[in-house]
Amino acid sequence: MKSALVTGGAGFIGSHLVDRLLSEGWRVTVVDNFDPFYDPGIKRRNIAPHLEYSNYTLVEADIRDMETLRQRLSGEYDVIVHLAAKAGVRPSIRDPIGYQEVNVRGTQNLLELAREWGVKQFIFASSSSVYGVNPNVPWREDDCVLMPISPYAATKVAGELLGHVYSHLYGIRFIALRLFTVYGPRQRPDLAIHKFARKMLKGEPIPIYGDGTSRRDYTYIDDVIQGMRAAMDYTESQYEIINLGNNKTVSLLEMVRALEEVFGVKARLEILPPQPGDVPSTWANVENARRLLGFRPSTPFGEGLRSFAAWVKSLITSV
Repeated sequence: MKSALVTGGAGFIGSHLVDRLLSEGWRVTVVDNFDPFYDPGIKRRNIAPHLEYSNYTLVEADIRDMETLRQRLSGEYDVIVHLAAKAGVRPSIRDPIGYQEVNVRGTQNLLELAREWGVKQFIFASSSSVYGVNPNVPWREDDCVLMPISPYAATKVAGELLGHVYSHLYGIRFIALRLFTVYGPRQRPDLAIHKFARKMLKGEPIPIYGDGTSRRDYTYIDDVIQGMRAAMDYTESQYEIINLGNNKTVSLLEMVRALEEVFGVKARLEILPPQPGDVPSTWANVENARRLLGFRPSTPFGEGLRSFAAWVKSLITSV
């Protein structure tokens, strides 16, 4: 039985990955501190089915607490998938030191543990935000012009560079996956699709920062998990940075209209000034992911939104 350590495994993306690993018979250890950035009860619901598995272990700990990690983790892992982080561009502007502590020092702690334990496969959740205001779209991993414009984005660049150091010095295979606006069931409530859906269903206005023309490369959760799972098995090189996106962009107003269609309600818009740290567009070139991981995103935006809407409605009816 293969063994994986998944940090942030109670969150949106992490819990979906754990679903997949448990279904394949992996031994899975999750580290999560149930940060109150959003309701920890949501994460508790995410992991409720996992607790029924004998090959699942939950360790409630902070990735900044090295001694606790050493004491409570076995170190016997085939792969570490490091998803834990303080998330969000705008909150990072308000708390840059906190983001540095968790996202950079926490990542270095996990890399140090990988070195101590002899773990040779390390998957790191990076972000499309590292590209910042780079005008060369669609963004390619070999474009060295990174222009991050938020502390969050800067911490993800730092994580990628730390990974290169540990790969070079200690032979750890480090795969950084730059994720592009992941959506689907269990999406965090602070993210636009989920936040807008909730407000629309309550008849509340939704905040539109700017003129609504900003564009995002929305990537459905199942497609991301397929790419992440392939990265766990990747062995062809020691260090890679790989985009996981949909290679299609949707404008903010197009996203709102699509939500109106799947929920059958009309949105009320509140037009507000652009927010610091927001980029005008994200757009992934996924040729590298296709070549290295066999990654082929296959979920159309409308289809993914229908699955998301069904999940939201199930939550409402279960309350």
